[in-house]
Amino acid sequence: MIGHICRDVILEQHIRLFRGAMGAEFLFMEDNARPHRANILDEYLQSEDITRMDLPAYSPDLNPIQHVWDMLSRRIGARQRHPICLPELLRELLDEWCNIPQDQIDNLILSMSRRCKASIALYGRHTPY
Repeated sequence: MIGHICRDVILEQHIRLFRGAMGAEFLFMEDNARPHRANILDEYLQSEDITRMDLPAYSPDLNPIQHVWDMLSRRIGARQRHPICLPELLRELLDEWCNIPQDQIDNLILSMSRRCKASIALYGRHTPY
């Protein structure tokens, strides 16, 4: 069931359209979570001619978005008053998302080459930074 949802909501509504806007050089990056490896997703990506980046099994630190989630978590945790319900959490996450300086995002993207080299040197195991 999760594979169907991932295909219909994420791949069909977002990734396919983003790939169309990016062109042939588009490379899809995701972690190796089991739901992301369902056959239905592999078939969909192949049918849409979307290339998936091969990642080592234990390398979530290769994906810059993991670090953005960490930034958001720290920013929410540093607030004087923590959200007490889901709508409040959503508002605070959106507020913090808008307040992340663009240079921090740019630095994460620019660090990809270094992160990939470190992961290769460690044969795909977790990198120490």
